[in-house]
Amino acid sequence: MVDTTFVRTQMIEPEQAPGASVGAVRWARENLFSNWLNSVLTLLSLFAVYWLIAHIGPWFRHAVWNAGSLQECRSIIQATWGEGATGACFAVIRERWKQYLFGFYPADLYWRPTLTFFLMLAALAPLLFSGLPRRTMWFSVAFPGVAYWLLWGGSIFVPLGIYAGFVIAYVVHGAISARRPGPLASVAAVVALLIWWLYLVGPVAGVLSGTGIGTLTPVQSNQFGGFTLSLVIGVTGIAFSLPLGVLLALGRRSDMFFVKTICVGFIEFIRGVPLITLLLVASFLLNIFLPPGTNFDIILRVIIMVTLFSAAYMAETIRGGLAALPRGQYEAADALGLDYWKSMRLIIMPQALKISIPGIVNNFIGLFKDTTLVAIIALLDPLGLTTAIRADSNWNGIIWELYGFVALIFFLFCYSMSQYSQYLERKLQTGH
Repeated sequence: MVDTTFVRTQMIEPEQAPGASVGAVRWARENLFSNWLNSVLTLLSLFAVYWLIAHIGPWFRHAVWNAGSLQECRSIIQATWGEGATGACFAVIRERWKQYLFGFYPADLYWRPTLTFFLMLAALAPLLFSGLPRRTMWFSVAFPGVAYWLLWGGSIFVPLGIYAGFVIAYVVHGAISARRPGPLASVAAVVALLIWWLYLVGPVAGVLSGTGIGTLTPVQSNQFGGFTLSLVIGVTGIAFSLPLGVLLALGRRSDMFFVKTICVGFIEFIRGVPLITLLLVASFLLNIFLPPGTNFDIILRVIIMVTLFSAAYMAETIRGGLAALPRGQYEAADALGLDYWKSMRLIIMPQALKISIPGIVNNFIGLFKDTTLVAIIALLDPLGLTTAIRADSNWNGIIWELYGFVALIFFLFCYSMSQYSQYLERKLQTGH
């Protein structure tokens, strides 16, 4: 009988994997040339990229950064690269970049919007990143008043008076609720807040302003422009439209007929009217309904309209998140004995907002881009400034450089918001 037993006495050395199954070659075969259709599309795409680089590349290579007019740019390009050469005239960006950033804000006060921008980043940090100390949230609360004081100037006691109204409302609510709990305390707090804001904060701030303490040079709203104006309108609209949208979404799902009717009517009306129409109403018609002599700041009117417009769309986005939650989550909140507001704050809204993150950020991006519509009411946002610059005889005829610069800045802001939303989704991911 033949012995067929085999015992290995040494290990076979590992060999290199075939070159076609690893690295870039494998990736290209799987993603670019997996079949004949993908191969054709890949070749067409490569040809398109080559064509764009071949035609756009010289335009960037021949760019001119130092010139006083478009005609001078063209002369420099032809003198350097030969007759018939074309190139970008980025000299207009070099000459007008301050105007793009600050509009007609006084040049000696540029430090104020610059400081406001960095303070805004510091105020947003504890809201966007949970790893920071929560006590820094106090600066986030104080920032709107600080930003108003820095940008518009005047007395520091005006924003302090606004904040004092909340303190007064809190004290009134606490004093009344301690004796007679119920809705009366909330009503009294709102009444006290309105009385303070409408009748008392002005005279009190005026008296304190006479001391000259904390007073900055006033800046009129018609001096705002460029990306400063876009950031003021966009960031303020984003900050206020989210909580307002949450309240509208809850109101639309409410069982109380009166509350639900108001919320549904507001949402459907705002969604059925173009934003341009609301801006025109804010610019030309709103003062007609105000008492004679009332000076309602144009930027404040625009911020209110933009916030209301965005809040209506935000409410529908959040309502979708609420509807996507299983019924068991609501029943679990009831089983724990939580009242309506505690169940919403602790169980329902955190999950609904997580589901709605893509839609919420999409609304934010749309709102920030819609700030360019204020050009229709003679506010010089970046696009409005582009039109004004092109009307200058020195730069008449320049197009791609100006609109490309504006598009690049808007892309950076919007792309940053998009990337943060993806970061937030990954962070809050709890499994499938």
